[in-house]
Amino acid sequence: MRIYLPATLDELDPPAGGGPVVLAPRRVHAVTPALVAALPEEDDEEHEYAAQLGAADDALLLVAARPAAPQLRLVLAADVPDAHVSPVGDDGVAPSLVDLTEPVTLAQVVCGHVDEPEAVADVEAAVTGDEQALDRLAERDLLWYDVSELGAIPR
Repeated sequence: MRIYLPATLDELDPPAGGGPVVLAPRRVHAVTPALVAALPEEDDEEHEYAAQLGAADDALLLVAARPAAPQLRLVLAADVPDAHVSPVGDDGVAPSLVDLTEPVTLAQVVCGHVDEPEAVADVEAAVTGDEQALDRLAERDLLWYDVSELGAIPR
């Protein structure tokens, strides 16, 4: 299953003791039956884009919780076994939201989507509740990076 994992750029840093980068289980987004039902006129690509946008919103919450992290939204697209994802089961949540029950390694990541560096001011303002900054971020497209380029993302 393809998931869209909200993250912060500092989570891509190698662990201090060495070893692989491992992203902890968390709520992520995916193309779920509920998302397809909510957007019946859209095609597969649009469903994936909607899941990515949901993850971008959640990445903003992660940035807000980690003020020492670079102030840019990051969404990692990763392929995980279906058994590593479970439904959230809450009414009122985004229809793409699921629980990732196992860690994800960079070997499972296909690509990353991140704000351009010029978005830092809007991200910083948005995490303080600035509605205009949130609107500007909603208009910004995230930049695409191949998994081999994740270490070169400007911070």
